[in-house]
Amino acid sequence: MQSKKIIYINILVLFFFCKSSAQQTDKIYLSGKDFEHPVQWDFYCTGGNNSKIWSKINVPSQWELEGFGEYTYGRWYKELKQNEPSKEEGLYKYEFDVPANYKNKDIIIAFGGAMTDTEVKINGKLAGAIHQGGFYEFKYDISSLLKFGSVNVLEVHVWKHSANKSVNAAERRADWWLFGGIYRPVWLEVSPKAHIQNIAVNPKMDGSLTVDLNLKNIQKNSTLEVSLKGTQGENFQTFTFPVKAKSIKETIAAKWENIKPWNPESPVLYDLELTLKQNGTTIHQYHKRIGFRTLEFKKQDGIYVNGTKIIMKGINRHSFWPEGGRSTSKRISEMDVKLIKDMNMNAVRGHYPPDDHFLEVCDSLGLFVLNELAGWQNSYDTETGTKLVKEMVTRDVNHPSVIIWDNGNEGGWNYNVDKVFAENDPQKRIVIHPWADFNGWDTHHYPTYLTGMHRFNAGENVFFPTEFMHGTYDNGHGAALEDFWNRYKQSPLFAGGFMWAMLDEAVKRSDWTGDVKFDSKGSLAADGILGPHREREGSYYTVKEVWAPIQFLPKQITEGFDGSFLITNEYLFSNLNSCRMDFKVIKAAKNILYTNEIAKEISSDTIEIPSIDPGETRKIKFDVPVNFYEGDILSVSAYDQFNKEIYTWTWPIHKAKFYAEKFLTVQNSIGKASVTKNDSEIILKGNEITVSFDALTGEIVTIKNRTSTIPLKNGPRPIGMKAKLKDIQVLQEGDKAICKVNYSGGLSAIKWIMEPDGRFKMELLALKNASGGEGFDGAFFEDKINAFGITFSFPEKEVTGIKWFGRGPYHVWKNRIKGTTYGFWEKDYNNTITGESFENLIYPEFKGYHANLLGANLKAGSASFKVFSESDHLFLRLFTPDLPKNAFPGSYPQPDFPEGDISFMYEIPAMRDFKPLEQQGPQSQPTNIRIKSGDDGIMMNLWFDFRD
Repeated sequence: MQSKKIIYINILVLFFFCKSSAQQTDKIYLSGKDFEHPVQWDFYCTGGNNSKIWSKINVPSQWELEGFGEYTYGRWYKELKQNEPSKEEGLYKYEFDVPANYKNKDIIIAFGGAMTDTEVKINGKLAGAIHQGGFYEFKYDISSLLKFGSVNVLEVHVWKHSANKSVNAAERRADWWLFGGIYRPVWLEVSPKAHIQNIAVNPKMDGSLTVDLNLKNIQKNSTLEVSLKGTQGENFQTFTFPVKAKSIKETIAAKWENIKPWNPESPVLYDLELTLKQNGTTIHQYHKRIGFRTLEFKKQDGIYVNGTKIIMKGINRHSFWPEGGRSTSKRISEMDVKLIKDMNMNAVRGHYPPDDHFLEVCDSLGLFVLNELAGWQNSYDTETGTKLVKEMVTRDVNHPSVIIWDNGNEGGWNYNVDKVFAENDPQKRIVIHPWADFNGWDTHHYPTYLTGMHRFNAGENVFFPTEFMHGTYDNGHGAALEDFWNRYKQSPLFAGGFMWAMLDEAVKRSDWTGDVKFDSKGSLAADGILGPHREREGSYYTVKEVWAPIQFLPKQITEGFDGSFLITNEYLFSNLNSCRMDFKVIKAAKNILYTNEIAKEISSDTIEIPSIDPGETRKIKFDVPVNFYEGDILSVSAYDQFNKEIYTWTWPIHKAKFYAEKFLTVQNSIGKASVTKNDSEIILKGNEITVSFDALTGEIVTIKNRTSTIPLKNGPRPIGMKAKLKDIQVLQEGDKAICKVNYSGGLSAIKWIMEPDGRFKMELLALKNASGGEGFDGAFFEDKINAFGITFSFPEKEVTGIKWFGRGPYHVWKNRIKGTTYGFWEKDYNNTITGESFENLIYPEFKGYHANLLGANLKAGSASFKVFSESDHLFLRLFTPDLPKNAFPGSYPQPDFPEGDISFMYEIPAMRDFKPLEQQGPQSQPTNIRIKSGDDGIMMNLWFDFRD
């Protein structure tokens, strides 16, 4: 234990004390402002790692991340099947100096948040009752406990688990990490004796404002001046109000002209300044940044902001950083809000009040916030809940971003505290019970596509699921979002939804050694659209496109393209003429897939956007440049009024056959190809390429070029259809060698063509006059097709990377194609498992399905080869992503992959969400095939280049 002797004096604290102004409340930090800029305090932990000895700890922080105590996940009692977690306690001690001239001031000590029960002593005396509740800002008046002109001793006793059973039930039996410690800042608020304690504002879009004030020690002849300034320096009228002596509560009203209202697309803020005067002399000044906006909550109609019915495009977010736990920073808050905005979202929700700096960034950059009282499937008792609601609303009531209060989550609500929100909120925001159909607001969690009787289909209440599109591993989020969104927004009662969740909450274990450092408790906390350090998963870009406020109606580029598109404005408040748009024509060299060359822009210009109000669809058009058809890709990018990219859309300018002819290298050859056949083998030769087939199966056995063997074999084998070898024909067509393999069943024939220079072509025909034969029961393909195409084996260990032309760079699922764009992409081999490979998350993942293959160079050393498609809309399957090693039952990390390693497919599986595929939309459902007499069948034409 530290002695009473002064060990150190915080010079920074002393400096701020000396500089304090008599006219305002000074905020003086005793801790660091965030976990990235901490201050060390003395610390003693009662249990777990590094316990029972006094040492140092960074404040703010979670003590587990600092090497103390034990890590606990809140599902210890269920999936983890663990005993009741440790209940270690933390003892903190810190010394600070207070100048003598502060004796006549009010001094409050404030804690941004501490987990979970907190006792505070100043100079050995209790500052007040023990605070219970780990997510809330709390304060004590310590004016009478301080020694002025001397050193003061702060002692804080923190219990990781609460003595209050309802607090433990609400906060500590939850599907999230349980941490301990003072994890948000600690500071002093130094005010003159007469001062404004806090305010609650109600600023309307018309410039009118009411302010509820809590006052202290008001003297006679006091007045209050209210002024407003714009953040760009605009000045507005000042109003003056008399204030009664000894008044502790006042409400004032004012109105300013020419106010610009706040909304998430134009988040205009103003600085409100309240000046308390006595006999004309300034006693205290109080500043608050506010936004003017009008909220209306109309049952059986919708939620209105500034007279506009809103649809929230939202995400659920935990306050989390792998090295900090719930202790974060404004840098992280800014990063998170920018990422949310970049995905074209306009709303965010959490399971407890976030850091105040997060709300400040939501105010300034523009996000709707659902601010939630903690209570995960269990609620606080009424006495505790009442106190915590008051703390939460008092801190957050003035943020324009906060539009709704949540009372608990998924059964974690106490009806008795609903009224407490309104008692402290002059804006009278609605109070919802997330997942419940309550009081006119239906927030049903994880609805199905066809949800449900008297909810969405025929419901009377405003529908906005506060959780949907659950994103464990690579599930959810982008997969099936387009279907869900298009269906739900058809209803005039739809007010949006919030996906679960923003982050994979993988904490960096300070108590682990070895290669594995990050722990998400298997699939329990791997729910994010972002990795723990905000690594972007594939669904990130799908959401960015699906939720883009500019939507293009479907169109393909043809020879008659006139430069026009139809676009829809899906903003809530903004005309599209506030945005800008440009196009580029991209052209690649003919040998781009053979070399390290990159594609280049050959033409570009701006696209004029006419006046298009929210909800309108109108035409845009640009002049097609004379060299347009020399290009390969058309790219159109849009940017909002703040120059943030909304999205970049792409189209191929030509069809697949054009690109195959352009990019596949043709070599001069004076000879001709040959074919030979015996009872066991068919061999095709062209130049220095030899391909041998098994005469009994029709499958490739070996491929050789001049210097090596290409191990693409055991195929082609059909996927999603039945096939049985009927016969094999070989022939010579001029200088070409032909091998035609005929099948019974769904696969009709595959024609192999060897060119004299070694180019090797496959022409596949399926479902053409499908015929049975011995061994068939009349079913030539599966009844419900989740995958359809052909597959080969290829050793994964040989592969180092791929360069390809098609949609990328991320892999796709059948119901998650959007978010990929046409381009010439390149990536090195990696084995990233989304939601688990936290030590080395490499995006985009290498393995999986890739959309709209037009050409590719699979890099595998001497076994490298290239493939070009003459068929549009073909998927390339690259191996099978590894399954997570720590998944819990029911997490469904990915659908089953077909046999083989390299596949070429017209149908690929869909990714399920929290719900089974049959409860998702049309894009998630299996394909049905119907064969009619006279059908041409399905063709798949590929060129292979095995030349070294």
